[in-house]
Amino acid sequence: MPSRVDSPYSRLNYRRLIAWPQRIEREWPFLESQIARAPERSVVDLGCGTGEHARHLASKGVRTTGVDRAEDQIAKARDFESEFSTGPIFVQGDLTELGRLELGRFGLALCLGNVVPHLEDDLLELMLRETASILLPGGRLVMQLINYERILGQKVRSLPVNVRSNPDGSGDIAFVRLLRPDSEDERYIWFYPTTLVLDPGADRPVEVEATKEVRLRAWQRNELEPILGATGFAIEAIYGNMTGGPYDALNSQDLVVAATRQGA
Repeated sequence: MPSRVDSPYSRLNYRRLIAWPQRIEREWPFLESQIARAPERSVVDLGCGTGEHARHLASKGVRTTGVDRAEDQIAKARDFESEFSTGPIFVQGDLTELGRLELGRFGLALCLGNVVPHLEDDLLELMLRETASILLPGGRLVMQLINYERILGQKVRSLPVNVRSNPDGSGDIAFVRLLRPDSEDERYIWFYPTTLVLDPGADRPVEVEATKEVRLRAWQRNELEPILGATGFAIEAIYGNMTGGPYDALNSQDLVVAATRQGA
């Protein structure tokens, strides 16, 4: 049994902060096109968090397994396991040890959100090799991360603020994401995800509910390309968002890589 590992974001409660139905509705046509090009209608969701993407995939009849190293995230994700005959199934485990988890093989691997920047150089290479080992011949990989070339090049200090009605009470919640370059190593960036609660009329109308400090590896396109090649993947396309829009190094919010596993 894996030892207990909690997510550095556990107190932020991403299930509550993000408008998941709207996000997934926006992303689904792109994801569906990737599934259609895979050798089999099956998906492994790497770094699945609380499981919203995996749940949607299962609702569309896709055999889906979600993997995350954080026990608290997997515990929340398992709320969805009995909803559909196709799953999803959720497994706690490290992304660098996928072969040991006996997951089976899949047509498509997804690594969405900002999972990749949590992996150092050697760990990312190991994760990609492990991912290749659980894909069918011709299997596909889609990775999404923040476009750090834009962040570092333009000295961006914050991402767009998400504001929505507080599902746990009155008022609103705001999800603020501050950024600061690492002064000792330009390959890294400090990330400060913070939840604010707005309670109009209160003595303190805005309160900090949760905040974290996380050091991220600010992967850029020119760094990812050789690692993907060395781990058995051929890059097919680079996109600037999860709707399949073109990638612009200076303006795209995201870096989305679609690649194909090479070899038998």
